Amino acid sequence: MKLSRRETLASMVAMAGALGLGRDAAWAHEHGSGLHHAAKSKGMRFGSAVSAGNEQSGSFRNPQYAKLLQRDCGMLVAENEMKWQALRPGPDAFNFGPFDAIVAFAEKNALAIRGHTLLWHRPQWQPAWLEAYDFGATPVREAERLLTTHIKTVTDRYRGKILSYDVVNETVLEDSTLAQTALSRAIGGTETLVDLAFHTAREQLPDAELVYNDYMSWEPGNEKHRAGVLKLLEGFKKRNVPVDALGVQSHIRIDTYDPSTGTGPKQEREWRQFIDEVTAMGYHLLMTEFDVNDQALPADIASRDQSVAAYAKGYLDLMFSYPQLKDVLAWGLCDSYSWLQQFQPTRTDGQPKRPCPYDSEFKSKPLHTVLAQAFASAPAR
Repeated sequence: MKLSRRETLASMVAMAGALGLGRDAAWAHEHGSGLHHAAKSKGMRFGSAVSAGNEQSGSFRNPQYAKLLQRDCGMLVAENEMKWQALRPGPDAFNFGPFDAIVAFAEKNALAIRGHTLLWHRPQWQPAWLEAYDFGATPVREAERLLTTHIKTVTDRYRGKILSYDVVNETVLEDSTLAQTALSRAIGGTETLVDLAFHTAREQLPDAELVYNDYMSWEPGNEKHRAGVLKLLEGFKKRNVPVDALGVQSHIRIDTYDPSTGTGPKQEREWRQFIDEVTAMGYHLLMTEFDVNDQALPADIASRDQSVAAYAKGYLDLMFSYPQLKDVLAWGLCDSYSWLQQFQPTRTDGQPKRPCPYDSEFKSKPLHTVLAQAFASAPAR
């Protein structure tokens, strides 16, 4: 019997309740429920970003949020605490406290942890002191010292604890050119800078997974960004730069509502061609920051959640079809703590966005069900 779209979506909602999401985390672990269990059965891993904030944030210090992490995750990544802005308050200073707390929670709960990021190469996301830094009479040497000191200090501290790093984050601009910062200008160019970052990380960690991470996506308008990322990856190969994988952030979004489909436009064929070219070069894949921006969808919560799930399903099924993809991380599990609540543009109706697997009351949504189904349908790794 063929189900209608409404009946199919209703069954998805019912399935979410059947996943044991109202039970406590210990029960879920013992009996093998949760998204990481579903991923693990296919040789994959599921995890989430987390903060080191307070009990009213998307932090492990929030008891309800901690239960979601324990129930659904096999790995964690710091949302902000490992970025230069947080970790490097001055040229010769490091602040490891908040990130150490995340690592301690991960270790206590037997969760793997990813490193994000050793270099976020955008001027607006580097510490103010770095963009204003005086590199002195030998700027190349000083830029090299600043970068390599940072990478060596971080990787030494977490040696044996972090085996996958986003070494460089977001150096390709949307027009396909490479970003420039005070660091890249001092050292003699962006390629020189990012190559040094990867070589230093490899010298430090011969067996770690080294990742280039970026936010190119399958919506119309991303064509130049995708082309720029491909060019960068091709250059890494030509220059023998030790890059193992492409981190596909997967901040997918519905910018324009299509009533006929209930979702928004996407370039599925072009996106598959992009992923094919990446994997043909020998790179592995990670989904590093998954969520669904629903900014153009109608306000009704039930239909909006169903549309988010339907849009995500096409993306997840496509990505999960690649055996090169093993790690999948959401950029937060709960709507109320998502970075997208402050991201511009906001919804025109003023309603909060609903981009995550759980709502603001920590109840699972159709997006959670679709994730579980995508893991169930994925080929084994």
